[in-house]
Amino acid sequence: QVQLVESGGGLVQAGGSLRLSCAASGRTFSSYTMGWFRQAPGKEREFVAAIRGSGSSYYKDSVKGRATVAIDNAKNTVNLQMNSLKPEDTAIYYCAAGRRVVAVTRGDEYDYWGQGTQVIVSS
Repeated sequence: QVQLVESGGGLVQAGGSLRLSCAASGRTFSSYTMGWFRQAPGKEREFVAAIRGSGSSYYKDSVKGRATVAIDNAKNTVNLQMNSLKPEDTAIYYCAAGRRVVAVTRGDEYDYWGQGTQVIVSS
């Protein structure tokens, strides 16, 4: 069983930065693909970024160049650094883990999910 707990969300002005963290228990990151998804009010959940145990990372086109996903093995967390935030980045951000993820953008390929952390970007 894997438990994921996100933190780091909050209210930030457009152009600002946030660092979201996902703490994982009961696992080692080398065995899982870790993904970040978000869901804005009234919209469907969408892929943001992912990182495989090999270290390969993937990003939604609209966050490329503004987001960095990384694993901190010492703290057993996977972090999403978001810079140059825009109001359209406002959403609840979820961390997910999957052992056999082929298409990293597909939420249904992930086995475990956190409860989410709210990010609000004001204009």
